[in-house]
Amino acid sequence: MLRIRTILHPTDFSASAEYAWQVACSLAREYGARLILLHVRTHPIPPMGEFGMLPPEAENLDRAESQLEAIEPTTPSLKVNRFVVEGEGAAEIIDFAKKHDCDLIVMGTHGRKGLGRLFMGSIAEEVVRKSECAVLTMKQPMDEIETGFTTEAVEIAG
Repeated sequence: MLRIRTILHPTDFSASAEYAWQVACSLAREYGARLILLHVRTHPIPPMGEFGMLPPEAENLDRAESQLEAIEPTTPSLKVNRFVVEGEGAAEIIDFAKKHDCDLIVMGTHGRKGLGRLFMGSIAEEVVRKSECAVLTMKQPMDEIETGFTTEAVEIAG
């Protein structure tokens, strides 16, 4: 049986990441595991114009840290460690999980297909392929994507 003592949740602050965070909290509560919340600040590719390169707009570090601090565990008794690192998304997540002896990575996925996936790549897919620990990817449920309501809210309204 898989021993889960440390769960890593990488977040990009999206709805899919929020859903995965809820699952990570549930698993941490069930296994008595500690939670690590991680945000990777990526360096954007600068756009090219006819007059050269424009400097990339860097993500505000203070804003990223405050967004990370605002994410609360679903159970107040869960201990959460928060980190912001800089670099390439998948590589940083994999390296961080290895350095911090994570047993499980729980992350959201946007579920892009076709050209969107080709051009944007898939951080979740690369983490699944290259991680040395178990990885659970969570896609936001379709009813929430299409309607903006959770299943519970739809049942109550219907």
